[in-house]
Amino acid sequence: MIDTAVWSILWLSFRIALISTILNIPAALTVAWILARKEFRGKALFDGIVNLPLVIPPVVTGYILLMIFGRNGMLGSHLNTLLGIQVSFTTAAAVMAAMVVSFPLMARSIRVALEMADPGLEQAAATLGASRLEVWRRVTLPLAFPGIAGGIALGFARALGEFGATMVFAGNIPDVSRTVPLAVHALIQSPGREKEAALLVGLSVAVSLTAMLISAKVQSDVP
Repeated sequence: MIDTAVWSILWLSFRIALISTILNIPAALTVAWILARKEFRGKALFDGIVNLPLVIPPVVTGYILLMIFGRNGMLGSHLNTLLGIQVSFTTAAAVMAAMVVSFPLMARSIRVALEMADPGLEQAAATLGASRLEVWRRVTLPLAFPGIAGGIALGFARALGEFGATMVFAGNIPDVSRTVPLAVHALIQSPGREKEAALLVGLSVAVSLTAMLISAKVQSDVP
């Protein structure tokens, strides 16, 4: 029997992962399209910056977010002084941490999908008088949709499993930022609570595996 506390942790984790994924989609589509379709000076540097959260430790990512948006951070101090808004150690901070660490994975997957879409078909549609928006909606998006959907699913799974950046930037606060990974971390340090930790681990694995299977399924449907 799953008690109320476990459901609360799962629901908070799901909400944070879902919100971060939805917020990431427009920027991921834009960045992926730029990297897939455009050539410009400094593209390699831009690509490296986009993918930086994949290679630096998540704790470092959390520290950078704290230095920028913390109460005494470069932007956070102004938000706190002028608007009375505190970003760090809130649910919003957990969402931001999840967004940053999952964004590169989503953008890379979408970029690959866009690169596999035949640009000749886009050019043909434009030649026939279609606007850029129509080309994107009627040609590019249908061709790349399985890969885009797969990338979104991967981003969701990554956001769901985020730990390091969330711990540093949002803390491990019950009902605020204590997601499944942070709850497991707290439980394994408390004697006699191994069963609760194992339950959360099992549920987390099940949800993440489901997201991975969805990603694999939609990407396998590429014509």
